[in-house]
Amino acid sequence: MCGIVGATAERSVAGILLEGLRRLEYRGYDSAGMAVWDGAAINRLRRAGKVQALADALDSQPLEGSSGIAHTRWATHGKPLEHNAHPHMSGDKLAVVHNGIIENFEALKQELVDDGYLFTSETDTEVIAHLLDRSVKTGISLLEAVNSVVGFLEGAFALGVIHQERPGELYAARKGSPLVIGVGIGENFIASDQLALLPVTDRFMFLEEGDTALLTQENIQVWDRTGEIVERKVSRYEHGVSAADKGGFKHYMLKEIYEQPAATQAAFHDRIQDGLVNENVFGEQAAKIFDQVKQIQIIACGTSYHAGMIAKYWMEGLAGIPCHVEVASEYRYRPVVIQQGTLFISISQSGETADTLAALRDVQDQILASLTICNVPGSSLVRESDLHLMTNAGPEIGVASTKAFTTQLVALLLTTLVIGRRFSLTQEKEREIVNALQQLPSLIEQSIAMDAEIEEMSQAFAEKHHSLFLGRGTLYPVAMEGALKLKEISYIHAEAYPAGELKHGPLALVDKDMPVVTVAPRNDMLDKLKANLQEVSARGGELFVFAGCTQNLQSAEGVHVLGMPEIPEILEPIVYTVPLQLLSYHVAVLKGTDVDQPRNLAKSVTVE
Repeated sequence: MCGIVGATAERSVAGILLEGLRRLEYRGYDSAGMAVWDGAAINRLRRAGKVQALADALDSQPLEGSSGIAHTRWATHGKPLEHNAHPHMSGDKLAVVHNGIIENFEALKQELVDDGYLFTSETDTEVIAHLLDRSVKTGISLLEAVNSVVGFLEGAFALGVIHQERPGELYAARKGSPLVIGVGIGENFIASDQLALLPVTDRFMFLEEGDTALLTQENIQVWDRTGEIVERKVSRYEHGVSAADKGGFKHYMLKEIYEQPAATQAAFHDRIQDGLVNENVFGEQAAKIFDQVKQIQIIACGTSYHAGMIAKYWMEGLAGIPCHVEVASEYRYRPVVIQQGTLFISISQSGETADTLAALRDVQDQILASLTICNVPGSSLVRESDLHLMTNAGPEIGVASTKAFTTQLVALLLTTLVIGRRFSLTQEKEREIVNALQQLPSLIEQSIAMDAEIEEMSQAFAEKHHSLFLGRGTLYPVAMEGALKLKEISYIHAEAYPAGELKHGPLALVDKDMPVVTVAPRNDMLDKLKANLQEVSARGGELFVFAGCTQNLQSAEGVHVLGMPEIPEILEPIVYTVPLQLLSYHVAVLKGTDVDQPRNLAKSVTVE
């Protein structure tokens, strides 16, 4: 969950590394550091805090040199203090940056201490630096040392390594954590994410599991896990540099909320043909695989898990096929029974979510096939799945996911339709849903147009410490997502419950100090939901209702109703998500929290 960037070039690389860290700060922001080879020695500078602290230090202590590595940290081993910041060095000749967790570092550390190595940090990463130094001192090359050391490491890692005696060379390795190579002219780069390198290149090579690489200014060599030299495909980034900028918005999160009309349209654009979903967009083998599907198993974490919960309603209600949804970190650590004909669907914004990826790898030989819903082409989940459908959301920088969630829902709806046509879904019904889908960008725009009203509503939450979110049917996972957003960025404790469970516990918490947020579309669950709301109101709870039925639900003392546009029922979970995102955003702004980089969280959870 940290960010790595490295470069070897004909020019000074410190500015490139620093800009890369700024673009990777969503991956970790409790400390940052840089090590640069200046032609004679490796010079290192580290600071606790955000990347700006490192930038300020570089103003007074500039680093000059043509190759280097840098890192922005999300602490795992060791507190977020300067001595725990990366890069870590062994002596003054070798520097390492690392993303991931080395599970056997304690045993390795004791072995190194016995060999006379002195540790200056509490991190697992320093073990790697000393192991490399010890290996090089036996007389083998640095490349051989890297290959040897990664064989000792248990857990997940992405590494960047430079050595004073290997001028202009940048070494990289990955297992379980993402690492991409940026391909330039007379210069080459590594990073945890393409976004870090967009100012200097738009051509990228994705390292695969177990790969090791050696980069110089002119060449890139890659070895696979067996030690064979391999060619990795170079692909071009399609979104452009500006896609990762704030674009005049105060925060990335607000920009990404406002991008949802275009993002959701991109998620179904060119995937509709003659009013039906073109199943070829899932992959060449899609039709053959879908014909054999008897059951769906969805695995995901966090926001993606909520998307999977909504998809379950669609899969079973529209397609008529059994569908199970589980949190990846639970699924992978329990005995599971996989039915014949299971399509395993993994959902991940980054395509590198550690538990989701591990769950997929655990069941590969037991399932019919795998399908990944993802936003990052070339990511591990995409490469390792039989089929994939990209969400086409474009870069999402804010830690609290917004457009990734709504585009995941679009992708899952498309998936439901192509599977459903093999079961109970008629062609007439599919055309009806596809027609409704064409309205989605406009409906989201109408929801965003309520921003000012939602901002005013948010003032009632600024001094609260707890909140309850209620929903029924497909809107229950939407309530869960709304609660998650509020707690992520405003630090208000928020829970979500199915509205029908209100009397089974949560009602005991309701009073004037606990606002209750409800999503209440105009569907066949409305009358039951209205009864639940009366229970809250009778106990002094203050209600905030996003309603598609204002003629039946009206504002009154203690009841604040915000009318939603008329929405086709199939699209309700997508559209109703947007005002909850805006509510959380404005509450966080009022509370003065760091909206884009909330405390203790990082964007891509690439470690367990």
